[in-house]
Amino acid sequence: MKKSIIIYGSQYGTTKRYADRFSEITGIETVSYQESKNIDRYDRIIFMGALYAGSVLGLKKTISKMSPKQELVIVTVGLVDPIDPENIDYIRHSIKERIPADLYDETRIFHLRGAIDYSQLSLKHRMMMAVIHSKLSKMPEEKLNAEAKTILATYGKKEDFVDFKSLEKLGSVIQ
Repeated sequence: MKKSIIIYGSQYGTTKRYADRFSEITGIETVSYQESKNIDRYDRIIFMGALYAGSVLGLKKTISKMSPKQELVIVTVGLVDPIDPENIDYIRHSIKERIPADLYDETRIFHLRGAIDYSQLSLKHRMMMAVIHSKLSKMPEEKLNAEAKTILATYGKKEDFVDFKSLEKLGSVIQ
């Protein structure tokens, strides 16, 4: 059996919730990417990262600590429904641009739906979302993609789309 660790990058806690729950299900140790050390002793890195502005929080730093012999599984957590093909393509393209090609080709990638609570956002993130919302609200409906529609529908609200049952598929692939 491969020795694995769950490393997560979570800004507001949703990704940590998934990582902690997956740890409960599998018995695999979990640690924040900021606190991860000596990860080269693991055969498999299961990286769970929050999606922010086209990147996966903590992924680059985690990959920089990996050795070439390690297996990588990436699990993204974002607000937009992860079954939307356009969204998946965008996420995977973003990941592909940020990690070495040979590693990307060998990496299994999964997508989970997250949550947002505007009352908990930092001032910087609230301002960023206000600008995005303003821009999107001026666009014609037919030009809006799934991500834009989700941003408009959840703006200023507290929405929680976390689905721990979605971890079952990940668990069956990992074990």
